[in-house]
Amino acid sequence: MDLPKPIFELEFGHGSCYGEEEREALLDVLKANAPSCGPRVKQFEEEFAAYCGCRYGLAVTSATAGLELALRAVGVGPGDEVITTPLSWISTANAAATLGAKVVFADIDRRTLNLDPDSVASKATPRTKAILPVHLFGQCCDMDALNEIARARGAVVVEDAAHAPGAEYKGRKAGSLGDIGVFSFHQQKNMVTLGEGGMITTGTRDLYERMLSFRSLCCRTYDPKGKYLPLDEAVVPMGKRYWYLDFDDIGFNYRMTDAQAAVGLAQLRKLDGFNARRIEIANRYCELLQGIRGLRLPYVSPDVKHVFHAYCVLVEPGSKEDFMWEMYTAKRIKVWSHYMPIHLTTAYRKLGHSEGECPVAEELFHQYVSIPIHPRLSDDAIAYVVNSIRELA
Repeated sequence: MDLPKPIFELEFGHGSCYGEEEREALLDVLKANAPSCGPRVKQFEEEFAAYCGCRYGLAVTSATAGLELALRAVGVGPGDEVITTPLSWISTANAAATLGAKVVFADIDRRTLNLDPDSVASKATPRTKAILPVHLFGQCCDMDALNEIARARGAVVVEDAAHAPGAEYKGRKAGSLGDIGVFSFHQQKNMVTLGEGGMITTGTRDLYERMLSFRSLCCRTYDPKGKYLPLDEAVVPMGKRYWYLDFDDIGFNYRMTDAQAAVGLAQLRKLDGFNARRIEIANRYCELLQGIRGLRLPYVSPDVKHVFHAYCVLVEPGSKEDFMWEMYTAKRIKVWSHYMPIHLTTAYRKLGHSEGECPVAEELFHQYVSIPIHPRLSDDAIAYVVNSIRELA
């Protein structure tokens, strides 16, 4: 069928926007022959970590890679269990599954759609090695409760903060709320690094060094006397003396490039402004969508600063498919279903998961819909989205 052309940028695409600052940053890197993992990466790591209130940052190729490095660093492997949410991009669970650990899905909170601490506590066992909460759509989880559950069992907490750069929980930024935080700079996120990219944050030197090693093929540098040089300090000089490398484990190449990091630095300086615009748009949606029968608006916990990577509404049971189809075909607005419960995907059904594990997530999957939100969204576009929803309602 012939669809009307879109009037606005009313679909999911780039979650941020580039400007002259990013253009100049890229040109500077090109003039320096575009190194792989060079000085811009180090600067980006330091500035992003400081922004989050953490001691260490580690730039990586994606949040998917970052989650795997984080779980490797804390020793997750076969026989261990990792508790996480069913409501996320599949990378969250895959990080544990690819290491041979058992993924345990806890249910979600009806209001926030985030991981429910009571469900986590009920599913924790002596084999629980890590708890992996996701700050869904840009709203931090109940981290005090999750940290308490983890500490009581000797487990670690790895924050999946892919949606949440700049988000806060009780005045502290995402990425500083657990043992390790992992961020995404994919093109749809609140800040971006040329399509792909990620960052890991931690306050623990040992965890940082382990992740740093695995990021770069577990390569070790030694001086001529056999003295090991710390990875973040090792510089192999040119000269007559023979400095050598060794590899003490099976690692990966998950290094970010200087071009991405240069753009990331420019984006980081704009992040608070981008987030402020997202919050402004969300507040406008909440104001204009109030009172529509059968539509439930997002709940924001009083303990958090929600940065609205996505704006998710709940529609009446049984109406989701028709609503999404009509929004696209009649109004030319691409809405989305974030996300299919991971435990019901084919991959995880093959691992033994099935209906009934997370009844709240399974029920609400048939109701939640994400509508467009990004810093470029104009007031006219917001009004068009709202009027379209009202007409369909």
